[in-house]
Amino acid sequence: MTAHAAREGLTPTESSHRGADSPGHRTGVWFIGARGSVATTATAGCAAIAAGLHPPTGMVTETPPFADTGLPPLTSLVFGGHDTLDCPLAKRAEALAEGGVLPHRLPTAVRAELDAADAEIRPGGPLPGDTRTDQQLIAAFAADLTDFAHRHDLARTVVVNVASTEPAPGPDDPRLSASSLYAAAALRAGCSYVNFTPSTGLRAPQLADDVAACGLPHAGRDGKTGQTLLRSVLAPMFLQRALPVRAWSGSNLLGGGDGAALADPAAAAAKNAGKERVLTDTFGTAPEGEVHIDDVPAMGDWKTAWDHIAFDGFLGSRMILQTIWQGCDSALAAPLVLDLARLLARAHEVGLSGPRPELGFYFKDPDGGTSAALAEQYATLLAFAERLRGMA
Repeated sequence: MTAHAAREGLTPTESSHRGADSPGHRTGVWFIGARGSVATTATAGCAAIAAGLHPPTGMVTETPPFADTGLPPLTSLVFGGHDTLDCPLAKRAEALAEGGVLPHRLPTAVRAELDAADAEIRPGGPLPGDTRTDQQLIAAFAADLTDFAHRHDLARTVVVNVASTEPAPGPDDPRLSASSLYAAAALRAGCSYVNFTPSTGLRAPQLADDVAACGLPHAGRDGKTGQTLLRSVLAPMFLQRALPVRAWSGSNLLGGGDGAALADPAAAAAKNAGKERVLTDTFGTAPEGEVHIDDVPAMGDWKTAWDHIAFDGFLGSRMILQTIWQGCDSALAAPLVLDLARLLARAHEVGLSGPRPELGFYFKDPDGGTSAALAEQYATLLAFAERLRGMA
């Protein structure tokens, strides 16, 4: 059974928004890294949930506090993107199913949706040998976005960067990084923007004036999915209980595209900066210790994260807390990416612009606000939901 056939069994919430599937009421989700694990999982997962094949596990926007906030329904989302790879999306989904990331039969069940999204993926760049200037690349990427919106008669499009982490550019680099080229193209095409990676994106100094003048909402940087999510819960606990943390060390073992990208020390440094910021924001200074990232190709899309926390108790007693997080980054990230696309689209619709610190709940390094204290961030997110509800 395809997802199209299954849509007759939509949930009441989904079926109440059937009108949103009509032209002019649809929302585009444009992935940078559209054939990667996160984008593929999000695209397949959205189709499965919209068809009633799976529950929306991990999607905060599908919980009761977000009812009647005017978010675009999952059935209204249209997917496309940029990528430098040419592997068909359906084949990528099959590989993820073989690795246990997606349910075994899901790629077949949502094949039509995967093929439709695959048809909307355009060549990214710059690839080796590309002689186009930054402005020419930005214009080409923006034209892809504009064409996508025009052909599907979209109300708006959210650009979401889920590509592999790139090294931070140096101060003397003459050109924009790839992530910043895509971000600039999003602004030029009038699209709100989410940076779910540690890459530079909108934060390139050369884009500062454009970001300030664009009148578009944006959020990022670096999604908080596993180890850092746990840190943002545990660190405030130590602070609030007056238990001094002497050292906090960590290790990550992972494979897949992220593991390969983070084998580059410069890319790993960009990733670790967000992990360390959570502790610095909480304690005022970072405890001793580092996070090490090791590429283990045999692990595929799965990851093991280990933390070792040394802290002092009453009368100076020395104590240790160790945690182990084993999970699949793609399955952790995909529901958050769908949440952010819906929230940014709604923010854009009601005229909100600029950085959205209310979405710091999702990030290691948010645009505005703090990266720590998950409970406080969640309260801020719920207040944002109330604000959106009042605008519905």
